[in-house]
Amino acid sequence: MTINMDQEKASNGEALANGLTSPRKSPEPLLERVKRIVRANLLVILTVAGVIIGVFIGLGVRNVALTRTQIIYIGFPGELLIRLLKMIIIPLVVCSLVSGAASIDPKALGKLGGWAMLFFLVTTLIASSIGVVMAFIISPGSVEIETSAQNVGNDNVPASKEVIDSFLDLIRNIFPSNLVSAAFRSYATSYKMINGTDGNLNFTAEKVPIGKDQDGMNILGLVVFAIVFGVALRKLGEEGEILIKFFNSFNEATMVLVSWIMWYAPIGIMFLVAGKIVEMDDVAKLFASLGKYIACCIIGHAIHGLLVLPAIYFIITRKNPYTFLWGIFTALATAFGTSSSSATLPLMMKCVEENNGVSKHISRFILPIGATVNMDGAALFQCVAAVFIAQLNAVSLNFVQVITILVTATASSVGAAGIPAGGVLTLAIILEAVGLPTTDISLILAVDWLVDRTCTILNVEGDAFGAGLLQYFVDRTSKKEEGAELSEVRLEGDSPAAVPEHSPLLEKRGGRDGAGGAKTEPSGEKETIM
Repeated sequence: MTINMDQEKASNGEALANGLTSPRKSPEPLLERVKRIVRANLLVILTVAGVIIGVFIGLGVRNVALTRTQIIYIGFPGELLIRLLKMIIIPLVVCSLVSGAASIDPKALGKLGGWAMLFFLVTTLIASSIGVVMAFIISPGSVEIETSAQNVGNDNVPASKEVIDSFLDLIRNIFPSNLVSAAFRSYATSYKMINGTDGNLNFTAEKVPIGKDQDGMNILGLVVFAIVFGVALRKLGEEGEILIKFFNSFNEATMVLVSWIMWYAPIGIMFLVAGKIVEMDDVAKLFASLGKYIACCIIGHAIHGLLVLPAIYFIITRKNPYTFLWGIFTALATAFGTSSSSATLPLMMKCVEENNGVSKHISRFILPIGATVNMDGAALFQCVAAVFIAQLNAVSLNFVQVITILVTATASSVGAAGIPAGGVLTLAIILEAVGLPTTDISLILAVDWLVDRTCTILNVEGDAFGAGLLQYFVDRTSKKEEGAELSEVRLEGDSPAAVPEHSPLLEKRGGRDGAGGAKTEPSGEKETIM
């Protein structure tokens, strides 16, 4: 080090000048800059390219007369992506929530959960309101619907269910009777007609609710159990540390698997999009009859996702919301490809942690809850669909019915499974609540493959913004606490009574003075007592 210094001094300032220019303040070459940007955003670029190429492949292959089997083969790489993501959901959700709940203080956990639920509730209500307003402005149900479009998907229309039974099912699913079966089955009420006689020997028939398990993960039950289990582990103290470390390690290993799956996502999305385009029957006819309904849903989703959510984020944090959106672009593209907010959850966690600076504690606690509870896109589309079906049947909705649609859509979206077409199942609850026919859901199913994709994008975007806002609140409160601690330290430092009592110099001097020191000590004691 000294040799270099001597060389610099001896060279009459020339080496010093070179030393100053060594960081190369000259502008970076364009090619290097482009390479750096591409490397930083490679996954996003590949995902966007995958979507675009998938659209072109789908449109190109549509002109060839393909058999059903060949169409299935085209979608096979996309099917693999969905299977990989679904495989990782349960270990990710359970481990992340257990480790998240165990690492946060119970009081802070309650506060975080409360803020998150408030954000999710408010944004879902806003989304529902946008849906109703858009439906009344565009009037999608004021067109003639062709019978061919109406007959699409009749087999998939969910059976009508009483509103009270739907909400009781939601509560039952919060407390699963078997955790293992909750991983792949959920509780649902069906009905059975039971014949009997009353006191006057008159023949009666009663529709009695009967519970049964149906296929589909009970994600709500798993989420609630994982949170409670994490809190219980924290209460154990040292005894629970080993298990908390196990869940943390399991969680980290799962995230490594997710980072590997992420690089397969562009290929999977490309074939998912291509396969779905090839599958479509007569697009022109479908858009001619249901075009206004599709436009209503997509415009509503765009308003909420590109204006309302970013505005909320900007007003609270004063940060650029579109930079935040760019950071989660890969997850949004995956949401578009898979149509499942649960399947997008692993990638969303990775994106918000690595690109948007959200801490692991927050993202792994809030995002799984958001994927289960926060369904802005579903609530908006359900409101549009309910008003659309009312307009089709020439039913004019009064104010009470509109409020009922808003409240029911917001409440039922909580239990909407994070799976493709999950919102359609809860749409039946809304229609029953306002007395509209559930048979018209077949129309919604005809275009659900498209609307559900924008729904999913909006759902996962809302979750991500929720995590970003909570990170901001946590940072702000920690800064306030640090400021309070610093001020306390200063006050202690300025205390005049503390200095003479505990100063080692004074103690030594007092020892030397002998009797003088003995006299001064009691007066010091009296001062501190006073």
